[in-house]
Amino acid sequence: MLGFLIRRLPFWVREPLLIVVGSVLGVRIMYLAVRDHDRVAAGLGAVFIVFTAIRVYVVIRALRARRHLGQATSADAAPVDAVVQPQPQPQPQPQPQPQLGLQPQPEAGSAPHPRPSSPEKEHNAWGQAFAAVAVFGAIAAVLWLSPRFIPSEDNKPQPPSCSDETHEKLPKAFKGTPRPMTGEELCEALNRPDLAALLGTPGETATTVSGTNNTAPLTDGKVAQPEAEVKFDTYTVHLSATYDELSTKQYVNLMKFGNEQDIKTLKVLGRPAVLASDHTMKIEINLGGSGGTGGPVEQGPLARTLSVAMDRHDRGGFCDITVWSTSGALPNDSVLLDIAEKVLPKIPERTAR
Repeated sequence: MLGFLIRRLPFWVREPLLIVVGSVLGVRIMYLAVRDHDRVAAGLGAVFIVFTAIRVYVVIRALRARRHLGQATSADAAPVDAVVQPQPQPQPQPQPQPQLGLQPQPEAGSAPHPRPSSPEKEHNAWGQAFAAVAVFGAIAAVLWLSPRFIPSEDNKPQPPSCSDETHEKLPKAFKGTPRPMTGEELCEALNRPDLAALLGTPGETATTVSGTNNTAPLTDGKVAQPEAEVKFDTYTVHLSATYDELSTKQYVNLMKFGNEQDIKTLKVLGRPAVLASDHTMKIEINLGGSGGTGGPVEQGPLARTLSVAMDRHDRGGFCDITVWSTSGALPNDSVLLDIAEKVLPKIPERTAR
Protein backbone atom coordinates (compact mmCIF):
# COMPACT_ATOMS: atom_id res chain seq x y z
CA MET A 1 0.00 0.00 0.00
CA LEU A 2 2.81 2.41 0.88
CA GLY A 3 4.64 1.64 -2.37
CA PHE A 4 1.46 2.31 -4.38
CA LEU A 5 1.01 5.69 -2.69
CA ILE A 6 4.64 6.64 -3.35
CA ARG A 7 4.32 5.73 -7.03
CA ARG A 8 1.28 7.98 -7.30
CA LEU A 9 3.27 11.02 -6.15
CA PRO A 10 4.63 13.47 -8.77
CA PHE A 11 8.22 12.92 -9.86
CA TRP A 12 9.55 16.11 -8.24
CA VAL A 13 7.97 15.13 -4.93
CA ARG A 14 8.57 11.38 -4.96
CA GLU A 15 12.27 11.44 -5.82
CA PRO A 16 13.35 14.07 -3.23
CA LEU A 17 11.29 12.19 -0.64
CA LEU A 18 13.10 8.93 -1.43
CA ILE A 19 16.45 10.73 -1.32
CA VAL A 20 15.75 12.24 2.10
CA VAL A 21 14.40 9.02 3.63
CA GLY A 22 17.20 6.92 2.16
CA SER A 23 19.95 9.29 3.29
CA VAL A 24 18.55 9.65 6.83
CA LEU A 25 18.08 5.91 7.31
CA GLY A 26 21.42 5.10 5.68
CA VAL A 27 23.42 7.51 7.84
CA ARG A 28 21.58 6.46 11.00
CA ILE A 29 22.05 2.74 10.40
CA MET A 30 25.72 3.22 9.50
CA TYR A 31 26.26 5.20 12.71
CA LEU A 32 24.68 2.43 14.79
CA ALA A 33 26.69 -0.19 12.94
CA VAL A 34 29.98 1.59 13.64
CA ARG A 35 29.05 2.15 17.30
CA ASP A 36 27.92 -1.45 17.89
CA HIS A 37 30.40 -3.10 15.46
CA ASP A 38 27.49 -4.81 13.66
CA ARG A 39 28.32 -6.02 10.16
CA VAL A 40 24.72 -6.82 9.25
CA ALA A 41 23.64 -3.27 10.10
CA ALA A 42 26.60 -1.91 8.11
CA GLY A 43 25.47 -3.87 5.04
CA LEU A 44 21.91 -2.64 5.43
CA GLY A 45 23.12 0.96 5.77
CA ALA A 46 25.23 0.58 2.64
CA VAL A 47 22.15 -0.62 0.72
CA PHE A 48 20.24 2.52 1.73
CA ILE A 49 23.17 4.76 0.75
CA VAL A 50 23.52 3.08 -2.68
CA PHE A 51 19.76 3.39 -3.23
CA THR A 52 19.97 7.10 -2.36
CA ALA A 53 22.87 7.61 -4.76
CA ILE A 54 20.86 6.03 -7.58
CA ARG A 55 17.90 8.31 -6.89
CA VAL A 56 20.21 11.36 -6.91
CA TYR A 57 21.61 10.25 -10.29
CA VAL A 58 18.05 9.90 -11.67
CA VAL A 59 17.13 13.39 -10.49
CA ILE A 60 20.28 14.90 -12.05
CA ARG A 61 19.54 13.26 -15.42
CA ALA A 62 15.95 14.53 -15.30
CA LEU A 63 17.18 18.05 -14.56
CA ARG A 64 19.63 17.97 -17.48
CA ALA A 65 16.98 16.64 -19.88
CA ARG A 66 14.58 19.35 -18.80
CA ARG A 67 17.23 22.03 -19.28
CA HIS A 68 18.05 20.80 -22.85
CA LEU A 69 14.34 20.69 -23.69
CA GLY A 70 13.93 24.28 -22.55
CA GLN A 71 16.89 25.45 -24.67
CA ALA A 72 15.53 23.66 -27.76
CA THR A 73 12.10 25.22 -27.27
CA SER A 74 13.64 28.70 -27.10
CA ALA A 75 15.62 28.12 -30.33
CA ASP A 76 12.52 26.96 -32.21
CA ALA A 77 10.48 29.93 -31.06
CA ALA A 78 12.95 32.56 -32.42
CA PRO A 79 12.29 32.02 -36.28
CA VAL A 80 8.57 31.96 -35.66
CA ASP A 81 8.80 35.38 -34.06
CA ALA A 82 10.75 36.66 -37.10
CA VAL A 83 8.13 35.41 -39.55
CA VAL A 84 5.19 36.88 -37.76
CA GLN A 85 6.67 40.35 -37.48
CA PRO A 86 4.22 42.83 -39.08
CA GLN A 87 5.28 44.18 -42.47
CA PRO A 88 5.16 47.93 -43.17
CA GLN A 89 1.99 48.93 -44.98
CA PRO A 90 2.02 51.25 -48.06
CA GLN A 91 0.72 54.73 -47.57
CA PRO A 92 -2.97 54.84 -48.36
CA GLN A 93 -3.98 56.76 -51.48
CA PRO A 94 -6.66 59.40 -51.22
CA GLN A 95 -9.98 57.90 -52.05
CA PRO A 96 -12.82 59.72 -53.77
CA GLN A 97 -15.65 60.81 -51.59
CA PRO A 98 -18.06 57.96 -51.18
CA GLN A 99 -21.55 58.34 -52.37
CA LEU A 100 -24.30 59.04 -49.92
CA GLY A 101 -25.33 55.95 -47.96
CA LEU A 102 -22.17 53.97 -48.76
CA GLN A 103 -19.57 53.13 -46.07
CA PRO A 104 -15.88 52.75 -46.88
CA GLN A 105 -14.70 49.14 -46.81
CA PRO A 106 -11.32 48.20 -45.37
CA GLU A 107 -8.72 47.05 -47.83
CA ALA A 108 -8.04 43.41 -48.06
CA GLY A 109 -4.94 42.32 -46.22
CA SER A 110 -4.71 45.44 -44.13
CA ALA A 111 -5.69 43.72 -40.86
CA PRO A 112 -2.71 43.20 -38.46
CA HIS A 113 -1.39 39.68 -38.06
CA PRO A 114 -2.07 38.21 -34.61
CA ARG A 115 1.11 37.51 -32.60
CA PRO A 116 1.34 34.06 -31.16
CA SER A 117 1.06 33.95 -27.39
CA SER A 118 4.41 33.73 -25.64
CA PRO A 119 5.13 30.33 -24.10
CA GLU A 120 4.50 29.96 -20.38
CA LYS A 121 7.54 30.39 -18.23
CA GLU A 122 8.95 27.06 -17.19
CA HIS A 123 9.10 26.35 -13.50
CA ASN A 124 12.55 26.18 -12.00
CA ALA A 125 13.22 22.45 -11.62
CA TRP A 126 16.22 23.01 -9.35
CA GLY A 127 14.10 25.16 -7.06
CA GLN A 128 11.41 22.49 -6.86
CA ALA A 129 13.96 19.81 -6.05
CA PHE A 130 15.68 21.83 -3.34
CA ALA A 131 12.34 22.91 -1.83
CA ALA A 132 11.13 19.31 -1.65
CA VAL A 133 14.42 18.16 -0.12
CA ALA A 134 14.25 20.99 2.44
CA VAL A 135 10.66 20.20 3.43
CA PHE A 136 11.19 16.48 3.87
CA GLY A 137 14.54 17.10 5.54
CA ALA A 138 12.82 19.31 8.10
CA ILE A 139 10.17 16.64 8.69
CA ALA A 140 12.85 13.97 9.14
CA ALA A 141 14.77 16.20 11.58
CA VAL A 142 11.65 16.83 13.65
CA LEU A 143 10.80 13.12 13.79
CA TRP A 144 14.42 12.30 14.70
CA LEU A 145 14.89 14.91 17.44
CA SER A 146 11.40 15.11 18.95
CA PRO A 147 11.88 12.17 21.40
CA ARG A 148 14.84 14.02 22.95
CA PHE A 149 12.91 17.22 23.67
CA ILE A 150 9.35 15.91 24.05
CA PRO A 151 9.29 13.09 26.59
CA SER A 152 6.70 10.45 25.84
CA GLU A 153 4.07 9.81 28.46
CA ASP A 154 4.11 6.11 27.60
CA ASN A 155 7.84 5.82 28.32
CA LYS A 156 7.77 7.93 31.45
CA PRO A 157 8.16 5.66 34.51
CA GLN A 158 5.10 5.66 36.71
CA PRO A 159 5.59 5.77 40.50
CA PRO A 160 4.78 2.46 42.22
CA SER A 161 1.55 2.10 44.12
CA CYS A 162 0.98 1.24 47.77
CA SER A 163 -2.04 -0.97 47.11
CA ASP A 164 -1.73 -4.42 48.63
CA GLU A 165 -3.50 -6.97 46.46
CA THR A 166 -2.85 -9.86 48.85
CA HIS A 167 -5.33 -8.60 51.50
CA GLU A 168 -3.66 -10.59 54.24
CA LYS A 169 -5.46 -11.03 57.52
CA LEU A 170 -4.65 -8.33 60.08
CA PRO A 171 -3.07 -9.39 63.38
CA LYS A 172 -5.21 -9.17 66.50
CA ALA A 173 -3.32 -6.06 67.62
CA PHE A 174 -4.95 -4.12 64.74
CA LYS A 175 -8.52 -4.94 65.83
CA GLY A 176 -8.69 -2.55 68.77
CA THR A 177 -10.82 0.57 69.03
CA PRO A 178 -9.77 2.98 67.68
CA ARG A 179 -8.09 0.76 65.10
CA PRO A 180 -4.40 1.43 64.47
CA MET A 181 -3.38 2.45 60.97
CA THR A 182 -2.36 -0.35 58.62
CA GLY A 183 0.88 -0.54 56.70
CA GLU A 184 -0.93 0.30 53.47
CA GLU A 185 -2.42 3.44 55.02
CA LEU A 186 0.98 4.51 56.32
CA CYS A 187 2.44 3.90 52.86
CA GLU A 188 -0.19 6.13 51.25
CA ALA A 189 0.58 8.87 53.78
CA LEU A 190 4.33 8.62 53.14
CA ASN A 191 4.34 8.11 49.36
CA ARG A 192 3.61 11.74 48.56
CA PRO A 193 4.19 13.27 45.10
CA ASP A 194 6.47 15.89 46.69
CA LEU A 195 8.48 13.48 48.85
CA ALA A 196 11.49 13.55 46.50
CA ALA A 197 11.40 17.36 46.51
CA LEU A 198 11.31 17.37 50.32
CA LEU A 199 14.42 15.18 50.29
CA GLY A 200 16.20 17.66 47.99
CA THR A 201 16.13 15.33 44.95
CA PRO A 202 13.10 16.58 42.97
CA GLY A 203 14.06 14.77 39.76
CA GLU A 204 13.89 11.28 41.27
CA THR A 205 10.98 8.84 41.20
CA ALA A 206 10.35 6.20 43.84
CA THR A 207 11.70 2.81 42.79
CA THR A 208 9.93 0.67 45.40
CA VAL A 209 7.27 1.27 48.04
CA SER A 210 5.94 -1.11 50.66
CA GLY A 211 3.73 -1.32 53.69
CA THR A 212 3.57 -4.08 56.31
CA ASN A 213 1.30 -4.85 59.26
CA ASN A 214 3.89 -5.80 61.86
CA THR A 215 3.74 -5.99 65.62
CA ALA A 216 6.34 -4.62 68.01
CA PRO A 217 9.03 -7.13 69.08
CA LEU A 218 8.99 -8.62 72.57
CA THR A 219 5.26 -7.86 72.95
CA ASP A 220 3.86 -11.29 72.03
CA GLY A 221 2.02 -9.71 69.09
CA LYS A 222 -0.08 -7.44 71.31
CA VAL A 223 1.31 -4.05 70.14
CA ALA A 224 0.63 -2.93 66.58
CA GLN A 225 3.62 -1.50 64.73
CA PRO A 226 2.75 -0.89 61.06
CA GLU A 227 5.60 0.18 58.79
CA ALA A 228 5.99 1.77 55.38
CA GLU A 229 9.03 2.41 53.21
CA VAL A 230 9.70 4.46 50.08
CA LYS A 231 13.00 3.96 48.29
CA PHE A 232 14.63 6.40 45.86
CA ASP A 233 17.96 6.20 44.05
CA THR A 234 19.54 8.53 46.62
CA TYR A 235 17.59 8.14 49.87
CA THR A 236 15.31 5.64 51.57
CA VAL A 237 12.54 6.86 53.90
CA HIS A 238 11.05 4.56 56.53
CA LEU A 239 7.92 5.35 58.56
CA SER A 240 6.60 3.34 61.50
CA ALA A 241 3.91 3.87 64.14
CA THR A 242 4.20 2.07 67.49
CA TYR A 243 0.98 1.88 69.50
CA ASP A 244 2.44 1.09 72.95
CA GLU A 245 2.32 2.85 76.32
CA LEU A 246 5.85 4.24 76.15
CA SER A 247 6.05 8.03 76.35
CA THR A 248 8.62 10.06 74.46
CA LYS A 249 10.37 11.01 77.71
CA GLN A 250 10.79 7.33 78.60
CA TYR A 251 11.93 6.63 75.04
CA VAL A 252 14.67 9.28 75.31
CA ASN A 253 15.88 7.69 78.55
CA LEU A 254 16.18 4.35 76.77
CA MET A 255 18.17 6.01 73.96
CA LYS A 256 20.83 7.13 76.40
CA PHE A 257 21.57 3.47 77.21
CA GLY A 258 21.75 2.48 73.56
CA ASN A 259 24.05 3.31 70.65
CA GLU A 260 22.14 6.35 69.46
CA GLN A 261 24.17 9.45 68.63
CA ASP A 262 23.46 13.18 68.39
CA ILE A 263 20.30 12.99 70.51
CA LYS A 264 18.31 16.21 70.35
CA THR A 265 14.88 16.86 71.86
CA LEU A 266 12.41 19.29 70.27
CA LYS A 267 8.72 19.78 69.46
CA VAL A 268 7.04 18.97 66.14
CA LEU A 269 3.45 20.13 65.53
CA GLY A 270 3.21 20.80 69.25
CA ARG A 271 4.19 17.23 70.17
CA PRO A 272 7.31 16.09 72.05
CA ALA A 273 9.92 14.73 69.63
CA VAL A 274 13.52 13.58 69.57
CA LEU A 275 16.20 13.34 66.86
CA ALA A 276 18.84 10.61 67.01
CA SER A 277 21.30 8.78 64.74
CA ASP A 278 22.12 5.11 64.60
CA HIS A 279 23.59 2.62 62.16
CA THR A 280 21.37 0.36 60.14
CA MET A 281 21.97 -3.38 59.87
CA LYS A 282 23.36 -4.99 56.73
CA ILE A 283 22.27 -8.59 56.10
CA GLU A 284 23.50 -10.65 53.14
CA ILE A 285 21.58 -13.77 52.05
CA ASN A 286 23.26 -16.25 49.71
CA LEU A 287 20.62 -18.14 47.74
CA GLY A 288 23.19 -20.14 45.77
CA GLY A 289 24.40 -23.60 46.64
CA SER A 290 22.47 -26.35 48.35
CA GLY A 291 21.70 -24.78 51.71
CA GLY A 292 21.15 -21.11 50.91
CA THR A 293 23.17 -19.81 53.83
CA GLY A 294 23.31 -16.17 54.90
CA GLY A 295 26.27 -14.05 55.79
CA PRO A 296 26.89 -12.40 59.14
CA VAL A 297 24.94 -9.31 60.19
CA GLU A 298 27.09 -6.26 59.56
CA GLN A 299 26.82 -2.59 60.40
CA GLY A 300 25.10 -0.64 57.65
CA PRO A 301 25.13 3.07 56.79
CA LEU A 302 24.21 5.71 59.36
CA ALA A 303 20.53 6.65 59.58
CA ARG A 304 18.83 9.71 61.07
CA THR A 305 15.51 9.17 62.91
CA LEU A 306 12.88 11.63 64.07
CA SER A 307 10.55 10.18 66.74
CA VAL A 308 7.35 12.12 67.45
CA ALA A 309 4.72 11.40 70.11
CA MET A 310 1.30 10.21 69.00
CA ASP A 311 -0.43 13.16 70.65
CA ARG A 312 0.37 16.52 72.24
CA HIS A 313 -0.01 15.16 75.79
CA ASP A 314 2.47 12.31 75.21
CA ARG A 315 0.12 9.61 76.48
CA GLY A 316 2.10 6.86 74.84
CA GLY A 317 3.09 5.66 71.41
CA PHE A 318 5.23 7.40 68.78
CA CYS A 319 5.95 7.66 65.07
CA ASP A 320 9.43 7.15 63.66
CA ILE A 321 10.61 8.79 60.41
CA THR A 322 14.02 7.42 59.39
CA VAL A 323 16.14 8.48 56.41
CA TRP A 324 19.36 6.89 55.16
CA SER A 325 21.34 6.34 51.97
CA THR A 326 23.67 3.59 50.77
CA SER A 327 26.44 6.18 50.37
CA GLY A 328 26.19 7.13 54.04
CA ALA A 329 25.23 10.75 53.31
CA LEU A 330 22.39 12.16 55.39
CA PRO A 331 20.10 15.13 54.70
CA ASN A 332 19.79 18.03 57.10
CA ASP A 333 17.51 17.68 60.11
CA SER A 334 15.22 20.26 58.52
CA VAL A 335 14.37 17.67 55.84
CA LEU A 336 13.01 15.26 58.46
CA LEU A 337 11.04 18.08 60.07
CA ASP A 338 9.50 19.02 56.71
CA ILE A 339 8.53 15.39 56.05
CA ALA A 340 7.00 15.08 59.53
CA GLU A 341 4.92 18.23 59.07
CA LYS A 342 3.51 16.81 55.81
CA VAL A 343 3.00 13.18 56.87
CA LEU A 344 1.98 13.25 60.55
CA PRO A 345 -1.34 15.08 59.95
CA LYS A 346 -2.40 11.98 57.99
CA ILE A 347 -1.94 9.85 61.12
CA PRO A 348 -4.76 10.31 63.68
CA GLU A 349 -3.63 11.41 67.13
CA ARG A 350 -4.02 8.96 69.95
CA THR A 351 -7.05 9.68 72.11
CA ALA A 352 -7.28 9.40 75.91
CA ARG A 353 -8.00 5.92 77.25
